[in-house]
Amino acid sequence: MSSKLVFFDIDGTLWDWNGDIPDSTIVAIKKLKENGHIPILCSGRSKGHIVEPKLLDMGFAGIIAACGEHVEYEGQIIDEQFLEADLVKKIIDLSEECNVPIVLEGPVKQWISAHGFELDDFVARMYEVMGDNAVTLHGYTEDMKVNKFAGDVLKDSDYKKFKAEIEKDLSFIEHEFVCEVKEIADSKEISMVFEAVIPGTSKEKGIKKLCDYLKVDMKDTYALGDSANDIEMIKCVGTGIAMGNGSNSLKEVSDYVTDHIHKDGLYNALKHFELI
Repeated sequence: MSSKLVFFDIDGTLWDWNGDIPDSTIVAIKKLKENGHIPILCSGRSKGHIVEPKLLDMGFAGIIAACGEHVEYEGQIIDEQFLEADLVKKIIDLSEECNVPIVLEGPVKQWISAHGFELDDFVARMYEVMGDNAVTLHGYTEDMKVNKFAGDVLKDSDYKKFKAEIEKDLSFIEHEFVCEVKEIADSKEISMVFEAVIPGTSKEKGIKKLCDYLKVDMKDTYALGDSANDIEMIKCVGTGIAMGNGSNSLKEVSDYVTDHIHKDGLYNALKHFELI
C-alpha cells in the first residue's frame, strides 16, 4: 500500500475532554507510522494550544491548526493567516459590551477574558498547560497575533448583537457546550460555545494546502473527527471517518462511523481500512 496522509482531530478523537488518550490510540498511531503512513494533527485549536508532550510525543509529522489558518509540516510553516488589528480591537470591545467571554487564539499565545469562564473547565485547563502563554485579556495590545477566536454564550450574553456586529468579517461555527462536570452542565449557565474564523478558511483548505505542498492526491487521504468543525475535513478527504461519540451532523456526511473513543474507535477505524 502506498503512503497515506491521515488527519486527526484532537478533542473527542485523539483524546477525550479530560485530555485522556486511550492506550489503543497510542498503539494505533505507532503502527500507522511503522506502516509508512503519515499522521497529521488537524484541529480547531490554535498552534499555541497544541503543546502537551503526551500528544506531541506520539509523533505527528505536521499540524493544521486554528481551523486551517495555520499549516505546518515537519516544523516548517506553509501557511499562516491573522485577523486584522482593527477587527481584534472591535471583538474585544464587543466582548465586554455584550458579556461574551472570548479566547483570542494565536500560534504562540492565547488571550483569555478575565470574566465569564469561571464554569468552563476547558478554558481553565489552558492556564495549566500553556503557562505564561495563556494571558488574561485586559484590552488590545500590539503584540497580539490572532488566527481565530472562540467564546462562550452565557445566560445573560447578548450574543445576537455580538455576532451581528462582526459576522460580515468572520464565519461562525457553533457547538453544543460539553462539560464532564454534571452540576455545571445541568446549570445551563453556558448555553453554547462558538468559534469564529476568517471567511474561506477551514480544515479543508488547510488540508488541500498541505496536500498541494506534498503533492499528495486527495484520494490518498483519510480523516477522523467528532464535531461540527470537522464536517468540511471529513467531506474533502478520500475517506472521512466519524468517531462513535461524534455529532450526528458529522456522522451523516462521513464515509464510515467507527466506535466510541473509549471503545477503541480510532484503532478500530484504522484497522478496518487496513492502515494498521
